[in-house]
Amino acid sequence: MEGITDELYRLVILKNFKDWDYVATDFLRVPAAGHYTKSHILEHFGKLAYAKQAWKDKTIFQILTSEKAFTEDTVSTIEQMNFEWLDLNLGCPSKTVVAHKGGSYLLTDLSLLKIIIKKIRSNFPRRFTCKIRVGFHDDKNLENIVHLLQDEGVEAITIHARTRDDLYKGIANWDYIKRAVKVAAIPIVGNGDIWTVADIDRIYDHTGCHSVMVARGALKTPWLATLYRQGIHQPDIQIHTHYMKKYFLSFLEALEEQNADDVVILKRLKSVSRFIFDHFENAETMKRTFMRTQTKNEAVDFLYELDKKIYTENETISLEM
Repeated sequence: MEGITDELYRLVILKNFKDWDYVATDFLRVPAAGHYTKSHILEHFGKLAYAKQAWKDKTIFQILTSEKAFTEDTVSTIEQMNFEWLDLNLGCPSKTVVAHKGGSYLLTDLSLLKIIIKKIRSNFPRRFTCKIRVGFHDDKNLENIVHLLQDEGVEAITIHARTRDDLYKGIANWDYIKRAVKVAAIPIVGNGDIWTVADIDRIYDHTGCHSVMVARGALKTPWLATLYRQGIHQPDIQIHTHYMKKYFLSFLEALEEQNADDVVILKRLKSVSRFIFDHFENAETMKRTFMRTQTKNEAVDFLYELDKKIYTENETISLEM
């Protein structure tokens, strides 16, 4: 998720919600001009995340490349830095990315896609995966895409169950994932409209996929993996309130440790709040109120008052920290 899963976001997640198996960087755009130094790649990945082996091992380095980009050069540099897992984004629907023949555009040109996959595979000997949509305009080439990727050495495929033209409209069709599972000899990772613990159970049952990748659902419920591990299918609103406050205050602490000023802190707190209030009945009102806060202290006070209100209206429950 471009502009969201930077180092700060990932470290907050890894510190507070350890039940996630892996997290992913937002994608690094492979340049079509110039050369990325190791320091630039390190800056994108994050120096703290790189320095701590446990965090580095749990982080997937995601790239986005295109026809004219310096793919071999960039991947070679990434390989030299001993990253364990490289993922190629073949699902980005951005008009700009598509215009430069990158992202989901590559699903329309399998000859070009094959060339790019070969370039990456020949320069990166460790775990290499791809994230795709089921096609660009339609799903006619889905099986061919799966076969191409696995035949060229891709070790797992995450499938977002929409076409590029679908963007994020409607409901993801998990039947596409089921189709891919039937023809694949490598793990298929299910993705698309996974919002709850029940959704995780349903996508496994419906598709037979190897594992799941959660994006927007993780923005709504960063503690979703914790609920899943604990088997909590219908969490009390107090649980959401408890973890939401913990989540925001962890961001606040991390930003203050970086000596960010109050304007930056407030902007960042708001940037990760797009779906998180959807747990509440009056979600839109709460979201508007929070987004209209003018200062860091006002935003923090809002969270504390919300916590107090929820706990006053409901019986206190015991929560695992």
